[in-house]
Amino acid sequence: MRGKNLPSRVVVILCIASFLAGSLFTNRANWNRTTSSESNNEHGGSRHPIATVDHLENKQLSQIKTADCDHKRKLAEGDPGDVMGEVTKTHDAIQSLEKTMSKLEMELAVNRMYHNNDPAMHEDASKNHTLQKAFVVIGINTAFSSRRRRDSIRETWMPTGEKLKKLEKEKGIVIRFVIGHSSTPGGYLDRAIDAEEAQYKDFLKLQHVEGYHELSAKTRTYFSVASSIWDADFYMKVDDDVHVNLGMLVTRLAKHRSKPRVYIGCMKSGPVLSQKGVKYHEPEFWKFGEEGNKYFRHATGQIYAISKDLAAYISINSPILHKFANEDVSLGSWLIGLEVNHVNDRSMCCGTPPECEWKSLSGNVCVASFDWSCSGICKSVDRMKDVHTACGEGDEAVWKVDDL
Repeated sequence: MRGKNLPSRVVVILCIASFLAGSLFTNRANWNRTTSSESNNEHGGSRHPIATVDHLENKQLSQIKTADCDHKRKLAEGDPGDVMGEVTKTHDAIQSLEKTMSKLEMELAVNRMYHNNDPAMHEDASKNHTLQKAFVVIGINTAFSSRRRRDSIRETWMPTGEKLKKLEKEKGIVIRFVIGHSSTPGGYLDRAIDAEEAQYKDFLKLQHVEGYHELSAKTRTYFSVASSIWDADFYMKVDDDVHVNLGMLVTRLAKHRSKPRVYIGCMKSGPVLSQKGVKYHEPEFWKFGEEGNKYFRHATGQIYAISKDLAAYISINSPILHKFANEDVSLGSWLIGLEVNHVNDRSMCCGTPPECEWKSLSGNVCVASFDWSCSGICKSVDRMKDVHTACGEGDEAVWKVDDL
């Protein structure tokens, strides 16, 4: 250590040599790392495979989100016609699904009745394994004492004989007088109906005991039986003292053909009558709240129609459907808690002449006409022809209706 000091020139040279040696070592190390990385990439390798996969997944998710946002942005910013097209497709799909469900409900109702051998079935229904297609089944409610009323209808708005068969075959319009049997089956009253049926073949006979206070049960049975015989779009109930224009009727019904769960008629909400002895007395008035309350909205009983899915609903649930004193209230109660389209069609409750005549002359032909004061045409046996002459649409009108 006590030797001679190195010359300054030598020190400078050693410093430069050390610097060059350090630079050379650093460059070589960097070159080795670069070469190794390139080699791994060429062979599909990766020094951090998990990190690379995560990176790719995040990139794919980002692309999906971007595409979804782009689709939504195009719908929002694009042509309104494209948006409406999407809405229309969705609406059509929903309607198709509802029609399919309605058809299945109808088939379930029929199968259930066949399986249980329902005593309310029509006497010939068990023989009809295939439902007869129809557009509308019109059931005219009648009684044993109403022979003259039935004849007044046969002589005016209801075809008879071969014309009745042709109407059913070509237009899908089925018309039947609906009646049950007497309390003594096979007696004089029943034999009179059998003779009339043999002559006209226009009855639908139910396994039901006739009686004014049994109209709710009769209506319930009618819909169940009719839907077990005919596969119709609509089922109607009409009283035998009401005038009907068949052409206008089916034209109005056709407007609602594609809608599910339709209930059509002249909707009303009359008072609940708690006083005994009055007409339309409601024994269960207390169920409707305080005295003086009104019924829920329902179709008046002279004429109304329901779609096939509602008829199937009534058939399926018939044993547990409550019967009120008035049959139109009963029907309304069966449907009030469902998702039902209530159609208030005032053309189904026109007054008799001069009202229906004025409307006919102005081009607004009525579907049905009757007198509110009589809950039907007053003295209908004597006046049905006059109403038909003044307010009828013409016998050929129904044959000119297309697309039924």
